[in-house]
Amino acid sequence: MALTVEQIAEEALALPSEARALLADRLVESLDPADDGHIRQLWIEEIRRRRDEVRSGRVKTIPGDEALAFARRTAGR
Repeated sequence: MALTVEQIAEEALALPSEARALLADRLVESLDPADDGHIRQLWIEEIRRRRDEVRSGRVKTIPGDEALAFARRTAGR
């Protein structure tokens, strides 16, 4: 009897976290590489858009240590 996707997911979620991470990596690696090229192109467009926003002054940057400190404070709430 073949397992359903829901049954497979249920079994996978019962695995220890390290095994789930390994399974997730293997599943992602198995995705169609043609899709990867499309996703890569979308990221390139996003990177260029963000770069242009910074260069034009529409976005104000902050130092990395300040950003990390803010993230830590926010996550600690």
